[in-house]
Amino acid sequence: MKVAIGQDSHRIDYNNKDKKVILGGIVFNEDYSIVANSDGDVVLHAITNAISGITCKNIIGKISDEMCIEKGITNSEEYLKEALKYLKEKIIHLSISIECKTPKISPKIDEMRKNIARLLNVEENCIGITATSGEELTEYGKGYGINVFACITVE
Repeated sequence: MKVAIGQDSHRIDYNNKDKKVILGGIVFNEDYSIVANSDGDVVLHAITNAISGITCKNIIGKISDEMCIEKGITNSEEYLKEALKYLKEKIIHLSISIECKTPKISPKIDEMRKNIARLLNVEENCIGITATSGEELTEYGKGYGINVFACITVE
């Protein structure tokens, strides 16, 4: 068994309404965007980082920048697929913790779990997602961004 943690965070841009907010591969209908070169899917970025913690092959950074900036691949699902190419172990469980004031995560948790399970080729009951505003004690809880931790267990 191996366990790894991945983290990522992005700022929210309340002045840019042109880009959709995507978390866990699911579109949230918001009137702002996430600051990023890619689609800014901070959930998939954290999962990708967690997988990199197992494989020791960093995707978010140089590889994702090459995919995004040089090749125009902005869909974060593609970065996750790239990370999965190096994963030889079987995913047992993935726990995701999201801290933000907005968007409201709870209404989309089931949809996110289903999509992430599909992407990872695991059962939905292997994906746990929790969300908090953290009582607005951090910049994320105050609405300035989204912070995600993902903890993956493999066998």
